[in-house]
Amino acid sequence: MIHAGAAIAAGVSQGRLTSFKKVDCTGRFLPVFKSFRNDTEKRDFVASGAAAGVAAAFGAPIGGVLFSLEEGASFVSQGITWRMFFASMSSVFMLNFVLSAFHNHIGNLSYNGIINFGVFSNEAQSYQWYEIPIFLLMGFIGGVLGALFNCINYRLTLFRRRYIRTRFMKFLEPLVVVTITVTVAFVAMFASNDCKPNGTEEQYQDTFGGPVKLFCGDGEFNSMATLFLTTPETSIKNLFHDPTLSYTWINLAIFAVLYFCLASWTYGLMVSSGLFIPSLLVGASWGRVLGIGINRGFPTIIWSPAGRYALVGAAAMLGGVVRMTISLTVIVMEASRDLTYGLPIMLSIMVAKWVGDLFNEGLYDIHVEVSSIPLLPWDPPHMLHSKSARDIMKSPVVTLNTIEKVERVYDVLRTTHNGFPVVTGEP
Repeated sequence: MIHAGAAIAAGVSQGRLTSFKKVDCTGRFLPVFKSFRNDTEKRDFVASGAAAGVAAAFGAPIGGVLFSLEEGASFVSQGITWRMFFASMSSVFMLNFVLSAFHNHIGNLSYNGIINFGVFSNEAQSYQWYEIPIFLLMGFIGGVLGALFNCINYRLTLFRRRYIRTRFMKFLEPLVVVTITVTVAFVAMFASNDCKPNGTEEQYQDTFGGPVKLFCGDGEFNSMATLFLTTPETSIKNLFHDPTLSYTWINLAIFAVLYFCLASWTYGLMVSSGLFIPSLLVGASWGRVLGIGINRGFPTIIWSPAGRYALVGAAAMLGGVVRMTISLTVIVMEASRDLTYGLPIMLSIMVAKWVGDLFNEGLYDIHVEVSSIPLLPWDPPHMLHSKSARDIMKSPVVTLNTIEKVERVYDVLRTTHNGFPVVTGEP
Protein backbone atom coordinates (compact mmCIF):
# COMPACT_ATOMS: atom_id res chain seq x y z
CA MET A 1 0.00 0.00 0.00
CA ILE A 2 2.86 2.39 0.71
CA HIS A 3 4.44 1.79 -2.69
CA ALA A 4 1.05 1.79 -4.43
CA GLY A 5 0.14 5.16 -2.95
CA ALA A 6 3.52 6.66 -3.83
CA ALA A 7 3.42 5.27 -7.39
CA ILE A 8 -0.12 6.55 -8.03
CA ALA A 9 0.77 9.98 -6.68
CA ALA A 10 3.89 10.14 -8.85
CA GLY A 11 1.79 9.44 -11.94
CA VAL A 12 -1.06 11.78 -11.04
CA SER A 13 1.33 14.67 -10.52
CA GLN A 14 2.53 14.31 -14.13
CA GLY A 15 -0.90 14.00 -15.72
CA ARG A 16 0.40 12.10 -18.73
CA LEU A 17 1.54 8.67 -19.93
CA THR A 18 5.16 8.04 -20.83
CA SER A 19 3.97 5.53 -23.43
CA PHE A 20 2.52 8.41 -25.49
CA LYS A 21 5.39 10.85 -25.44
CA LYS A 22 4.71 11.95 -29.02
CA VAL A 23 1.17 12.93 -28.08
CA ASP A 24 2.19 14.83 -24.97
CA CYS A 25 5.74 15.92 -25.65
CA THR A 26 4.81 19.56 -25.08
CA GLY A 27 2.42 19.04 -22.17
CA ARG A 28 -0.73 19.77 -24.23
CA PHE A 29 -2.45 16.72 -22.78
CA LEU A 30 -4.05 17.73 -19.44
CA PRO A 31 -2.12 21.01 -19.29
CA VAL A 32 -3.56 21.71 -15.83
CA PHE A 33 -0.84 19.41 -14.45
CA LYS A 34 1.96 21.25 -16.18
CA SER A 35 2.77 23.35 -13.11
CA PHE A 36 3.27 20.15 -11.09
CA ARG A 37 5.91 18.71 -13.44
CA ASN A 38 8.95 19.65 -11.43
CA ASP A 39 11.05 17.80 -8.90
CA THR A 40 9.68 19.63 -5.85
CA GLU A 41 6.01 18.97 -6.62
CA LYS A 42 6.70 15.38 -7.63
CA ARG A 43 8.45 14.67 -4.31
CA ASP A 44 5.54 16.24 -2.43
CA PHE A 45 3.05 14.13 -4.36
CA VAL A 46 5.03 10.95 -3.69
CA ALA A 47 5.27 11.74 0.04
CA SER A 48 1.53 12.45 0.20
CA GLY A 49 0.78 9.23 -1.68
CA ALA A 50 2.89 7.22 0.75
CA ALA A 51 0.98 8.80 3.65
CA ALA A 52 -2.32 7.89 2.00
CA GLY A 53 -1.14 4.31 1.49
CA VAL A 54 -0.20 3.84 5.14
CA ALA A 55 -3.47 5.45 6.24
CA ALA A 56 -5.52 3.08 4.09
CA ALA A 57 -3.53 -0.02 5.01
CA PHE A 58 -3.67 0.36 8.79
CA GLY A 59 -6.56 2.78 9.21
CA ALA A 60 -4.02 5.19 10.68
CA PRO A 61 -4.27 8.66 9.11
CA ILE A 62 -2.07 10.32 11.73
CA GLY A 63 0.43 7.48 11.49
CA GLY A 64 0.50 7.89 7.72
CA VAL A 65 1.36 11.58 8.02
CA LEU A 66 4.10 10.88 10.54
CA PHE A 67 5.46 8.03 8.40
CA SER A 68 5.92 10.32 5.41
CA LEU A 69 7.43 13.04 7.58
CA GLU A 70 9.86 10.54 9.09
CA GLU A 71 10.70 8.43 6.05
CA GLY A 72 9.08 9.72 2.87
CA ALA A 73 9.71 13.46 2.77
CA SER A 74 13.14 14.87 1.99
CA PHE A 75 12.08 18.33 3.19
CA VAL A 76 9.48 19.18 5.84
CA SER A 77 7.35 22.29 5.65
CA GLN A 78 3.90 23.39 6.73
CA GLY A 79 2.62 23.10 3.18
CA ILE A 80 3.67 19.48 2.68
CA THR A 81 2.37 18.58 6.14
CA TRP A 82 -1.22 19.65 5.44
CA ARG A 83 -1.07 18.01 2.01
CA MET A 84 -0.11 14.72 3.63
CA PHE A 85 -2.86 15.12 6.20
CA PHE A 86 -5.47 15.85 3.51
CA ALA A 87 -4.33 12.85 1.45
CA SER A 88 -4.46 10.54 4.49
CA MET A 89 -7.90 11.83 5.50
CA SER A 90 -9.27 11.38 2.00
CA SER A 91 -7.77 7.90 1.73
CA VAL A 92 -9.35 6.71 4.98
CA PHE A 93 -12.72 8.22 4.07
CA MET A 94 -12.80 6.61 0.64
CA LEU A 95 -11.64 3.25 2.03
CA ASN A 96 -14.37 3.27 4.68
CA PHE A 97 -16.98 4.16 2.09
CA VAL A 98 -15.90 1.29 -0.20
CA LEU A 99 -15.78 -1.17 2.73
CA SER A 100 -19.23 -0.10 3.87
CA ALA A 101 -20.58 -0.88 0.38
CA PHE A 102 -18.66 -4.18 0.31
CA HIS A 103 -20.20 -5.25 3.63
CA ASN A 104 -23.69 -4.03 2.61
CA HIS A 105 -23.65 -1.25 5.21
CA ILE A 106 -23.40 1.79 2.97
CA GLY A 107 -22.72 4.88 5.03
CA ASN A 108 -21.19 3.07 8.00
CA LEU A 109 -17.74 4.69 8.08
CA SER A 110 -16.46 2.95 11.22
CA TYR A 111 -14.17 0.41 9.55
CA ASN A 112 -10.54 0.38 10.63
CA GLY A 113 -8.40 -0.04 7.55
CA ILE A 114 -7.47 -3.06 5.53
CA ILE A 115 -5.15 -4.31 8.27
CA ASN A 116 -6.13 -3.94 11.90
CA PHE A 117 -5.10 -5.75 15.04
CA GLY A 118 -8.57 -6.30 16.46
CA VAL A 119 -10.00 -5.20 19.79
CA PHE A 120 -8.28 -6.34 22.96
CA SER A 121 -10.46 -7.64 25.77
CA ASN A 122 -10.91 -5.73 29.01
CA GLU A 123 -8.79 -8.13 31.06
CA ALA A 124 -5.81 -7.39 28.81
CA GLN A 125 -5.87 -3.64 29.35
CA SER A 126 -3.27 -3.26 32.08
CA TYR A 127 0.36 -4.06 32.84
CA GLN A 128 2.50 -3.93 35.97
CA TRP A 129 5.53 -1.80 36.74
CA TYR A 130 7.81 -4.83 37.04
CA GLU A 131 7.11 -5.70 33.40
CA ILE A 132 8.91 -2.58 32.16
CA PRO A 133 12.37 -4.29 32.19
CA ILE A 134 10.89 -7.12 30.12
CA PHE A 135 9.60 -4.65 27.56
CA LEU A 136 13.06 -3.07 27.44
CA LEU A 137 14.55 -6.52 26.89
CA MET A 138 12.12 -7.10 24.05
CA GLY A 139 13.32 -3.85 22.49
CA PHE A 140 16.89 -5.12 22.75
CA ILE A 141 15.95 -8.40 21.09
CA GLY A 142 14.06 -6.54 18.36
CA GLY A 143 17.08 -4.33 17.68
CA VAL A 144 19.48 -7.28 17.41
CA LEU A 145 17.14 -9.31 15.19
CA GLY A 146 16.36 -6.25 13.08
CA ALA A 147 20.07 -5.59 12.52
CA LEU A 148 20.57 -9.25 11.58
CA PHE A 149 17.60 -9.07 9.20
CA ASN A 150 19.07 -5.97 7.52
CA CYS A 151 22.52 -7.53 7.27
CA ILE A 152 21.19 -10.69 5.60
CA ASN A 153 19.01 -8.75 3.20
CA TYR A 154 21.88 -6.39 2.36
CA ARG A 155 24.14 -9.31 1.45
CA LEU A 156 21.40 -10.88 -0.65
CA THR A 157 20.78 -7.58 -2.43
CA LEU A 158 24.44 -7.29 -3.37
CA PHE A 159 24.37 -10.90 -4.57
CA ARG A 160 21.32 -10.17 -6.75
CA ARG A 161 22.93 -7.11 -8.28
CA ARG A 162 26.07 -9.04 -9.13
CA TYR A 163 24.73 -12.38 -10.38
CA ILE A 164 20.98 -12.05 -11.04
CA ARG A 165 21.06 -9.60 -13.93
CA THR A 166 19.20 -11.16 -16.86
CA ARG A 167 15.42 -11.23 -17.19
CA PHE A 168 15.40 -14.99 -17.04
CA MET A 169 17.31 -15.03 -13.75
CA LYS A 170 15.01 -12.38 -12.30
CA PHE A 171 12.06 -14.53 -13.31
CA LEU A 172 13.63 -17.73 -12.02
CA GLU A 173 14.56 -16.48 -8.55
CA PRO A 174 10.95 -15.90 -7.36
CA LEU A 175 10.05 -19.40 -8.56
CA VAL A 176 12.92 -20.85 -6.52
CA VAL A 177 11.88 -18.83 -3.47
CA VAL A 178 8.24 -19.94 -3.81
CA THR A 179 9.26 -23.59 -4.15
CA ILE A 180 11.51 -23.50 -1.11
CA THR A 181 8.94 -21.55 0.91
CA VAL A 182 6.17 -24.05 0.17
CA THR A 183 8.45 -26.99 0.88
CA VAL A 184 9.66 -25.57 4.20
CA ALA A 185 6.11 -24.66 5.25
CA PHE A 186 4.61 -28.07 4.54
CA VAL A 187 7.52 -29.94 6.12
CA ALA A 188 7.07 -27.84 9.26
CA MET A 189 3.29 -28.40 9.26
CA PHE A 190 3.46 -32.17 8.85
CA ALA A 191 6.36 -32.53 11.29
CA SER A 192 4.38 -30.66 13.93
CA ASN A 193 2.02 -32.99 15.73
CA ASP A 194 0.30 -30.22 17.67
CA CYS A 195 -3.50 -30.35 17.57
CA LYS A 196 -5.37 -27.84 19.71
CA PRO A 197 -9.12 -27.59 20.44
CA ASN A 198 -10.95 -25.00 18.37
CA GLY A 199 -12.00 -21.75 19.98
CA THR A 200 -15.45 -20.25 19.75
CA GLU A 201 -16.80 -19.00 16.46
CA GLU A 202 -16.84 -15.43 17.79
CA GLN A 203 -13.10 -15.65 18.21
CA TYR A 204 -12.60 -15.76 14.43
CA GLN A 205 -15.56 -13.75 13.18
CA ASP A 206 -13.49 -10.66 12.37
CA THR A 207 -10.63 -12.49 10.63
CA PHE A 208 -10.23 -13.51 7.01
CA GLY A 209 -10.05 -17.19 7.92
CA GLY A 210 -10.36 -19.48 10.89
CA PRO A 211 -8.11 -22.25 12.22
CA VAL A 212 -6.76 -24.86 9.80
CA LYS A 213 -7.61 -28.48 10.61
CA LEU A 214 -5.11 -30.26 8.31
CA PHE A 215 -4.78 -33.84 9.70
CA CYS A 216 -6.20 -33.12 13.18
CA GLY A 217 -9.46 -34.58 14.42
CA ASP A 218 -12.88 -32.98 14.54
CA GLY A 219 -13.03 -29.92 16.75
CA GLU A 220 -9.25 -29.45 16.60
CA PHE A 221 -6.82 -27.37 14.56
CA ASN A 222 -3.13 -27.56 13.69
CA SER A 223 -1.43 -24.49 15.12
CA MET A 224 1.54 -24.58 12.73
CA ALA A 225 -0.74 -24.97 9.71
CA THR A 226 -2.87 -22.09 10.96
CA LEU A 227 0.18 -19.84 11.12
CA PHE A 228 1.37 -20.76 7.62
CA LEU A 229 -1.86 -21.20 5.65
CA THR A 230 -3.91 -18.26 6.88
CA THR A 231 -3.11 -14.78 5.65
CA PRO A 232 -0.28 -13.06 7.53
CA GLU A 233 -2.71 -10.39 8.74
CA THR A 234 -4.94 -13.08 10.23
CA SER A 235 -1.96 -14.82 11.85
CA ILE A 236 -0.90 -11.57 13.49
CA LYS A 237 -4.39 -10.97 14.81
CA ASN A 238 -4.60 -14.55 16.13
CA LEU A 239 -1.25 -14.22 17.91
CA PHE A 240 -2.52 -11.05 19.57
CA HIS A 241 -5.89 -12.41 20.70
CA ASP A 242 -5.85 -16.21 20.94
CA PRO A 243 -5.68 -17.75 24.44
CA THR A 244 -2.22 -18.37 25.86
CA LEU A 245 -2.29 -22.14 25.35
CA SER A 246 -3.43 -21.97 21.70
CA TYR A 247 0.19 -22.33 20.53
CA THR A 248 3.17 -24.13 22.00
CA TRP A 249 6.33 -22.14 22.43
CA ILE A 250 8.29 -24.68 20.36
CA ASN A 251 6.04 -24.26 17.34
CA LEU A 252 6.12 -20.48 17.65
CA ALA A 253 9.92 -20.46 17.93
CA ILE A 254 10.28 -22.70 14.86
CA PHE A 255 7.82 -20.58 12.91
CA ALA A 256 9.62 -17.36 13.89
CA VAL A 257 13.00 -18.69 12.73
CA LEU A 258 11.64 -20.03 9.43
CA TYR A 259 9.60 -16.93 8.66
CA PHE A 260 12.53 -14.68 9.58
CA CYS A 261 14.79 -16.41 7.08
CA LEU A 262 12.17 -16.53 4.33
CA ALA A 263 11.18 -12.87 4.83
CA SER A 264 14.78 -11.65 4.69
CA TRP A 265 15.20 -13.59 1.43
CA THR A 266 11.91 -12.48 -0.12
CA TYR A 267 12.29 -8.73 0.36
CA GLY A 268 14.03 -7.40 -2.73
CA LEU A 269 12.78 -9.93 -5.28
CA MET A 270 11.57 -8.75 -8.68
CA VAL A 271 7.99 -9.07 -7.43
CA SER A 272 5.88 -7.00 -5.08
CA SER A 273 6.77 -7.91 -1.51
CA GLY A 274 6.11 -6.17 1.77
CA LEU A 275 8.17 -5.48 4.85
CA PHE A 276 5.72 -4.32 7.49
CA ILE A 277 3.57 -7.44 7.79
CA PRO A 278 6.41 -10.04 7.73
CA SER A 279 8.33 -8.09 10.38
CA LEU A 280 5.21 -7.74 12.54
CA LEU A 281 4.49 -11.46 12.21
CA VAL A 282 8.02 -12.50 13.17
CA GLY A 283 8.00 -10.12 16.15
CA ALA A 284 4.57 -11.29 17.26
CA SER A 285 5.80 -14.91 17.16
CA TRP A 286 8.87 -14.50 19.35
CA GLY A 287 7.05 -11.98 21.54
CA ARG A 288 4.35 -14.54 22.26
CA VAL A 289 7.06 -17.12 23.00
CA LEU A 290 8.41 -14.78 25.66
CA GLY A 291 4.92 -14.14 26.99
CA ILE A 292 4.14 -17.85 27.26
CA GLY A 293 7.44 -18.50 29.04
CA ILE A 294 6.85 -15.73 31.58
CA ASN A 295 3.24 -16.69 32.30
CA ARG A 296 4.09 -20.39 32.67
CA GLY A 297 7.39 -19.87 34.48
CA PHE A 298 5.98 -17.55 37.16
CA PRO A 299 2.29 -18.49 37.49
CA THR A 300 1.86 -16.87 40.92
CA ILE A 301 2.70 -13.37 39.62
CA ILE A 302 0.28 -11.20 37.68
CA TRP A 303 1.51 -10.77 34.11
CA SER A 304 0.08 -9.38 30.90
CA PRO A 305 -1.47 -11.95 28.55
CA ALA A 306 0.81 -13.55 25.98
CA GLY A 307 -0.97 -11.64 23.22
CA ARG A 308 0.16 -8.34 24.70
CA TYR A 309 3.76 -9.50 24.62
CA ALA A 310 3.16 -10.42 20.98
CA LEU A 311 2.04 -6.84 20.32
CA VAL A 312 5.13 -5.33 21.92
CA GLY A 313 7.38 -7.87 20.18
CA ALA A 314 5.84 -7.03 16.80
CA ALA A 315 6.48 -3.31 17.34
CA ALA A 316 10.05 -3.97 18.52
CA MET A 317 10.85 -6.19 15.54
CA LEU A 318 9.53 -3.73 12.98
CA GLY A 319 11.30 -0.90 14.78
CA GLY A 320 14.56 -2.83 14.66
CA VAL A 321 14.22 -3.31 10.90
CA VAL A 322 13.07 0.11 9.68
CA ARG A 323 14.30 2.22 12.65
CA MET A 324 11.17 4.36 12.75
CA THR A 325 10.06 5.69 16.12
CA ILE A 326 7.24 8.24 16.30
CA SER A 327 5.31 7.12 13.23
CA LEU A 328 5.60 3.41 14.06
CA THR A 329 4.33 3.99 17.59
CA VAL A 330 1.28 5.87 16.31
CA ILE A 331 0.60 3.31 13.56
CA VAL A 332 0.64 0.41 16.03
CA MET A 333 -1.59 2.23 18.52
CA GLU A 334 -4.06 3.31 15.82
CA ALA A 335 -4.19 -0.17 14.31
CA SER A 336 -4.75 -1.77 17.73
CA ARG A 337 -7.23 0.97 18.77
CA ASP A 338 -5.69 1.07 22.23
CA LEU A 339 -3.53 3.58 24.09
CA THR A 340 -2.96 1.55 27.25
CA TYR A 341 0.24 -0.06 26.04
CA GLY A 342 1.57 3.12 24.48
CA LEU A 343 4.47 3.37 26.93
CA PRO A 344 5.69 -0.25 26.47
CA ILE A 345 5.45 0.15 22.70
CA MET A 346 7.43 3.41 22.78
CA LEU A 347 10.08 1.94 25.07
CA SER A 348 10.55 -1.18 22.97
CA ILE A 349 10.73 0.77 19.70
CA MET A 350 13.25 3.28 21.06
CA VAL A 351 15.50 0.56 22.49
CA ALA A 352 15.22 -1.41 19.24
CA LYS A 353 16.34 1.65 17.27
CA TRP A 354 19.25 2.41 19.60
CA VAL A 355 20.48 -1.18 19.57
CA GLY A 356 20.02 -1.61 15.83
CA ASP A 357 21.88 1.61 15.05
CA LEU A 358 24.94 0.15 16.76
CA PHE A 359 25.24 -2.39 13.94
CA ASN A 360 23.82 -0.88 10.74
CA GLU A 361 21.22 1.48 9.29
CA GLY A 362 17.53 0.91 8.72
CA LEU A 363 16.55 -1.26 5.78
CA TYR A 364 15.06 1.64 3.81
CA ASP A 365 18.29 3.63 4.18
CA ILE A 366 20.35 0.60 3.18
CA HIS A 367 18.39 0.13 -0.05
CA VAL A 368 18.58 3.85 -0.82
CA GLU A 369 22.37 3.63 -0.54
CA VAL A 370 22.60 0.41 -2.55
CA SER A 371 20.45 1.90 -5.31
CA SER A 372 22.73 4.99 -5.42
CA ILE A 373 19.76 7.33 -4.99
CA PRO A 374 21.08 10.87 -4.39
CA LEU A 375 19.27 11.44 -1.10
CA LEU A 376 20.98 13.76 1.36
CA PRO A 377 21.05 12.06 4.79
CA TRP A 378 20.21 13.83 8.04
CA ASP A 379 23.74 13.43 9.40
CA PRO A 380 27.07 13.51 7.56
CA PRO A 381 29.21 10.35 7.38
CA HIS A 382 31.40 9.68 10.40
CA MET A 383 34.57 10.21 8.35
CA LEU A 384 33.60 13.84 7.72
CA HIS A 385 33.06 14.83 11.36
CA SER A 386 36.69 15.96 11.76
CA LYS A 387 37.05 17.57 8.32
CA SER A 388 36.26 21.03 7.00
CA ALA A 389 35.46 22.34 3.53
CA ARG A 390 39.11 23.16 2.75
CA ASP A 391 40.01 19.47 3.19
CA ILE A 392 37.80 18.31 0.33
CA MET A 393 37.60 21.33 -2.02
CA LYS A 394 40.02 21.96 -4.86
CA SER A 395 42.21 25.04 -4.84
CA PRO A 396 41.84 27.51 -6.43
CA VAL A 397 38.05 27.47 -6.23
CA VAL A 398 36.28 27.91 -9.58
CA THR A 399 33.47 30.44 -9.09
CA LEU A 400 30.86 32.22 -11.18
CA ASN A 401 29.78 35.81 -10.81
CA THR A 402 26.16 36.85 -10.75
CA ILE A 403 26.66 38.31 -14.24
CA GLU A 404 28.83 36.23 -16.55
CA LYS A 405 29.53 35.88 -20.26
CA VAL A 406 28.05 32.86 -21.97
CA GLU A 407 31.51 31.81 -23.10
CA ARG A 408 32.76 31.75 -19.51
CA VAL A 409 29.75 29.70 -18.31
CA TYR A 410 30.17 27.29 -21.24
CA ASP A 411 33.86 26.73 -20.47
CA VAL A 412 33.19 26.11 -16.79
CA LEU A 413 30.35 23.66 -17.41
CA ARG A 414 32.44 21.58 -19.81
CA THR A 415 34.25 20.08 -16.79
CA THR A 416 33.04 16.95 -14.99
CA HIS A 417 32.32 18.90 -11.81
CA ASN A 418 28.73 20.09 -11.36
CA GLY A 419 28.75 22.47 -8.42
CA PHE A 420 30.21 25.98 -8.61
CA PRO A 421 29.79 28.78 -6.03
CA VAL A 422 28.09 31.93 -7.32
CA VAL A 423 29.71 35.01 -5.76
CA THR A 424 29.39 38.75 -6.03
CA GLY A 425 32.67 40.32 -7.06
CA GLU A 426 36.07 38.70 -7.32
CA PRO A 427 36.78 35.87 -4.77
